[in-house]
Amino acid sequence: MFMDDGSNQDGGRIPPPPDESWWSAVLKGESEGSSEIEPTQKTTPSHAHCNQGKPEDWSWARDLYDCDQTVELPVIGYNRGGLLVEARDLRGFIPVSHLVDYKSTNDDVERYEHLATYVGERMALKVIEFDPERGRLVFSERAALAGPGKRTELLNELQAGQRVRGMVTNITRFGVFVDLGGVEGLIHVSELSWGRVRHPMDVVSCGEELEVQVLSVDREKCRVALSLKELLPDPWETVSEHYNVGEIVEGVVTNVVKFGAFVGVEEGLEGLIHISELGDGNLMHPRNVVDEGEDVRVRIINIDPGERRLGLSLRHVPQHDEEMTSPAYPEHTETF
Repeated sequence: MFMDDGSNQDGGRIPPPPDESWWSAVLKGESEGSSEIEPTQKTTPSHAHCNQGKPEDWSWARDLYDCDQTVELPVIGYNRGGLLVEARDLRGFIPVSHLVDYKSTNDDVERYEHLATYVGERMALKVIEFDPERGRLVFSERAALAGPGKRTELLNELQAGQRVRGMVTNITRFGVFVDLGGVEGLIHVSELSWGRVRHPMDVVSCGEELEVQVLSVDREKCRVALSLKELLPDPWETVSEHYNVGEIVEGVVTNVVKFGAFVGVEEGLEGLIHISELGDGNLMHPRNVVDEGEDVRVRIINIDPGERRLGLSLRHVPQHDEEMTSPAYPEHTETF
C-alpha cells in the first residue's frame, strides 16, 4: 500500500508535525460521549465506572499490545461512542471508528440500534491503547484484520513526507480516519483542503481510497498524522501569476462575519471584503449586503502571498452582465 517516493522529491512543503494540543483535540472528539456506558442486560453501574483491574490483567493487556496479538472478547455494553468489552477483570472500549461493519450515522436512534446488535457477540480485537493510571484500555476490530506484528512493521516503515495509499474508514467532524493496512492514520480537518471545509464529508466518502502524505509518526503512541492537501497545489504559491490588482473576478461568499465577508475565488483561495469595501455609507452588518453562498463579482485591491491575504472590494463593481456597459460603471483603468 506504500508508494516508493516517500522522500518528498517534488520539493513540496513538509509541514511540522502536529503538536500535543492538536492530538488532544482529536482524541477528545474521538472519545466524545464515551464516558458513560448505556445500560444493557449485561452491563451494571459498577462495570461502567470501575476499571481498576489487577496488575496481572494490565500486564496481560500490555503483552497483547507489545506483541500486536489478536484476542477474542465478549461485548457487554455500548454507548454513543462505541462498544464495551470484557477483558478479564478489565473493561475495554472499542470506538465506532474501529468497528469493521459500522456505518457512520448522525441519527442517535439508528446508532444505538446498530450498536445494541453487538451485545453478546465475541469479537476478534487488538489493543491499540492502554493506560493503567487512567483505567483506559482501547481495542480495535479493524486493526485485528491485519496479522500479528503488522502494526509494528508498518509503523517502522512509515516516514514523514512519505506518500501512502489507504481507505477511508470513518469520517467525523474533526477529521478522517484512513486504514493504511494495519495502522489507522488521521487526516485532521485542517489537512483536507487548502480551502475552507465545513465538514469532512464534503471532501471524502467512507470506503474511498486516497493517496495521502504522512505528516508525522508517533510509534510509541501509535499515532499517524496524514494530509490530503499537501499533495494538492497550493494556490497561494501562484496567486500573483494568476491575478492582478484592479482585476474583477467572480467568487462565492463563504463566510460572513461582523468585520466583512470572505469570498472564495477558486479552490483554496479566499479573499476578504472588509466591511468598508462592501458599499458606500455606514452598514449595520455585512449580512445586510451579502449572504453565504451568494455569487458575487469583486475587485482585487490587494495581493499578499506571504501573508496569504487577498483584499477584495464590492464597491462600484457591476453584479450583472447588463450593468457592465452602464454609464454608472465606467471601465476602471486606475492603478491600485
